Amino acid sequence: MNTITPPYAPIRTARRMEGVTYAVRDVVVLARQAEAMGKKIIGLNIGDPCQFDFRTPEPVVEAIVKALRDNKTSYSASEGIPEAREAIRRDAEERKGIRSVQDVFIGNGASEPIELLLNALLEPGEGVLLPSPGYPLYSAVMAKLSAREIYYKLDESNGWQPDPDDIARRVDAGTRALVLINPNNPTGSVADRATLEAVLEIAARHQLLVLSDEIYDRMLIDPGTGFVATASLRDDVPIATFGGLSKVWLGPGLRMGWTILSGPGEVLAPLADAMGRLVRARLCPSHPVQWAIKPALEGPNPHIAEVNAKLRRRRDFTVERLNAIPGWSCVPPKGAFYAFPRFELGDLKDTELVRDLILHHGVVVVHGSGFGQDDFNHVRIVFLPPEELLEEAYDHIAEYSMGKYSRGKD
Repeated sequence: MNTITPPYAPIRTARRMEGVTYAVRDVVVLARQAEAMGKKIIGLNIGDPCQFDFRTPEPVVEAIVKALRDNKTSYSASEGIPEAREAIRRDAEERKGIRSVQDVFIGNGASEPIELLLNALLEPGEGVLLPSPGYPLYSAVMAKLSAREIYYKLDESNGWQPDPDDIARRVDAGTRALVLINPNNPTGSVADRATLEAVLEIAARHQLLVLSDEIYDRMLIDPGTGFVATASLRDDVPIATFGGLSKVWLGPGLRMGWTILSGPGEVLAPLADAMGRLVRARLCPSHPVQWAIKPALEGPNPHIAEVNAKLRRRRDFTVERLNAIPGWSCVPPKGAFYAFPRFELGDLKDTELVRDLILHHGVVVVHGSGFGQDDFNHVRIVFLPPEELLEEAYDHIAEYSMGKYSRGKD
């Protein structure tokens, strides 16, 4: 019997996917269009040092090569190899001052442990306090989980510090956790001790889990900038601290990160159990790359001072050039390699400015609203490229802005 098979209709996807965006990479679509039109592209959008004049330190490379030669290519323990987990624990206790480490999980970059933790924690509709501006990974994961993003303000007038009063106002009955990104992406701010203590007091009062993203903790641009690990301040608050090899050790493509669970053991036990089940379900992170964690953390690490000195020069150049453009202002970042300048160019919005800069000038920056910023007057700039490339990019930004600024003043 002959039957007519109807053609497939387009596959219906889950409604929650409508909320999954990732501004840092979404602008690449426009960049490819500009490149196809013959534009030279200057990418100030991706926080990848190895796309420029930075190299992964030799001890990290050698450890991975040795692991490959020693046939360390089997599955590892799902939570990570013991040698690496113990090195992470020691570094947390001895360098970061975290006294109550309960567990360590190693993942594919820091982003995987973040996603695993949020999956283990949240029911649909429950909320997490996220910094505005903040890294878009968190909002993307929240959308996948049908959870609520509750944005709290970073105060631009106070060097982009978290605003404890704003945090306290936004906690509701369905809030489960609070995210700190320190040093911050996208602003480059470094939270001070008093601010962190105030935030932890709010978390304790409302029994919130704190997620402290510290992936840039040694990328401190100015000598003497004090960095305080959130979990070093209190032992009675459950805290997940995230780190990895991507930034400080200049290996974003190595995809090697971790989370440290610290605080009251009985409080964290259900979360550690749930995360353990999730990591076993995905088998393991890259076995040979895990062998780079111990030598990286135990050092020596002469590259860190060299990298920070290079970033200091490029930060200073960036702030000077941007503040000299009419209509622009930039709070000097203190950590990582991001600037988050404000522009006032008439009624021009961030997405329009980003589109124009990419398509007409080949300069790729990211709109501030892609980081949860709601005023549409900021962009994130990555100042990793050499000064000559930064100069060319800022010349283009100045040329574009002058016309917009003049029209806005008429």
